[in-house]
Amino acid sequence: MAGSTHQDSGPRRVVVRGVNWLGDAVMTLPALMRLRERFPEARISILTHEKLEQFWRGQAVVDEVIAFARGDSVLKVAGGLRAQGFDLALVLPNSPRSALEAWFARIPKRVGYARTGRTWLLTQAVPPRPGGVRMRKRSTAEIRDLIERSAAAATIGESAHQIHEYLNLVAALGANPVPVAPALNIADKEVASTRAELLDAWLRERGFAQPLVLLGLNPGAEYGPAKRWPAENFAASAREVCRRRPNCAWIAFGGPGDATVCAEIERMANGCVLSLAGRTTLRQLMALLKSCRVVLTNDSGPMHLAAALGTPVVVPFGSTSPELTGPGLPGDTRHAILRLPTPCSPCFLRECPIDFRCMTGITVDAAVCAVLERL
Repeated sequence: MAGSTHQDSGPRRVVVRGVNWLGDAVMTLPALMRLRERFPEARISILTHEKLEQFWRGQAVVDEVIAFARGDSVLKVAGGLRAQGFDLALVLPNSPRSALEAWFARIPKRVGYARTGRTWLLTQAVPPRPGGVRMRKRSTAEIRDLIERSAAAATIGESAHQIHEYLNLVAALGANPVPVAPALNIADKEVASTRAELLDAWLRERGFAQPLVLLGLNPGAEYGPAKRWPAENFAASAREVCRRRPNCAWIAFGGPGDATVCAEIERMANGCVLSLAGRTTLRQLMALLKSCRVVLTNDSGPMHLAAALGTPVVVPFGSTSPELTGPGLPGDTRHAILRLPTPCSPCFLRECPIDFRCMTGITVDAAVCAVLERL
């Protein structure tokens, strides 16, 4: 047809099967931004677990959010998709279930990584990315051997970052694979209303000096204790920053499971920390992270959220690798990565089988200096 372009022959309705964890969802944003560039006329829907529905609301990379509940069967999810007539499914997770949903929905084109037990469900099974690095857990015996030999710490290149895994998938559809920084939107009005509801009264009661510098603490990490810098270090860092900068106030973030540790940090911090653990919705968490000038955080979903909202983060890394799952775009100097080179790091274990040296060796002074540099 005269005047048609390459884009005119592209899919009209696209469903992206989203990942199930908050931090991973943030790391898919560059791929979705590139997918939007590739198919600007398509209607793009995100299929996501209901716990992440608020994350996707209002984001320009998708036109529609389709949420499913924890107990929904594959057939129930697939039935909902089939009724909408999608012509392309991009399956971001590597699970058989996510591919089955698209297969049962009879979506004619189904794109995802080739993995055991699901390749036959895809019409375009993308082979593993050259240069990709799998997060292999070390055994206790391997860890002890590395330490005894004083082996050099493992080195991983920036091209191994998880962002590139998702970009490689959209590149299979002709999208640009060059990474862009994950970016999230939240309206100023929502930020202001959240602060008024959850924070302003506490700040007035404490008589904090103006202009106020709001900072964030995130001492939790759902994966396990090996990713968690000691709680007393978070509290000591908050106290020291407030000693040097009296106009600073801290918010401690976390889910219901982090309420105890955040309350303990609030107690140890002598009045400069307010714990909101378990008291915020996901949208409220986003709004407050946007309000912070800096967030001191473990490698976690809120770390990725803060970075995507434009807030610098200071992150102690131990059992995991910033080259694989660091905040924002790899190499972004707005963020500070704190790490102690040890032969066994990264081990990718949930719990440290030895003495937790990779985390306990990261000092409070290092965190305080990194926070103050970003102020």
